[in-house]
Amino acid sequence: MHVAQRSDRRVLVIAALVFGGSAAVTILWCRSMSSMPGMEMPGGWTMSMTWMRMPGQSWSGAAATFLGMWTVMMIAMMLPALLPMLFRYRKAVGHIGVREIDRQTMLVSAGYFFIWTLCGVPAFAVGLVLAEIAMRVPTLSRAVPVASGLIFMAAGLLQFAPWKARQLACCRHAPTRAMPLNAGTAWRHGIQLGLHCVLCCLGLTTLLLVIGVMDLRAMALVAGAISAERLASSGERVARGIGGTIITCGMALIALESGLPGK
Repeated sequence: MHVAQRSDRRVLVIAALVFGGSAAVTILWCRSMSSMPGMEMPGGWTMSMTWMRMPGQSWSGAAATFLGMWTVMMIAMMLPALLPMLFRYRKAVGHIGVREIDRQTMLVSAGYFFIWTLCGVPAFAVGLVLAEIAMRVPTLSRAVPVASGLIFMAAGLLQFAPWKARQLACCRHAPTRAMPLNAGTAWRHGIQLGLHCVLCCLGLTTLLLVIGVMDLRAMALVAGAISAERLASSGERVARGIGGTIITCGMALIALESGLPGK
């Protein structure tokens, strides 16, 4: 038991170091991006440099830079929510040796963040397409603030959906059967956790992309919301509370941009 406890503490120390490193890199990256002014767009909003190439940079280089940034950012944002899942997994395979369970834990983590890295590919592609349309069609650019408010409301409503509750349950519950001991099973378990997590966070992640993927305040708020609905004893209730707040923000944004009272 003492050996197992030391192993668990070692996991916590490694997780803390990884979190600290990824958070520091993310902060430095965001500050570097914020030092470059965005593009003022029709409609009174500013397009982030995230969706633009640097001088002399190829599109493949821009995509690689975004994916690197995205992966580091997701490690910082999602590691607090992942840790309870890792410890539940470790308990499910607790009959194996300490060294082996540590290796399996690393594989689970790798599979989990592999899925989050893959999600950066469509995020970058969609962001590029929408940015290009906004730059070429001023009428659509002017509609972006109101469209953002509608996305807020849709993301908030998603927090109340039974589908959201099912995905959240998958992220919060321990494995219901003994886990076989092999690398393939650990990797697949990480992949499965990642898929459930991506689906569970779909609305909140979309909000991050809408607000600004390199906005530190937005990252902190989204990461806090994700961790709260995972770690709180009544996760579904917390998720609905977050949804209500998001809907209110969306309504306020639409009212503000539409010139209704309160602007």
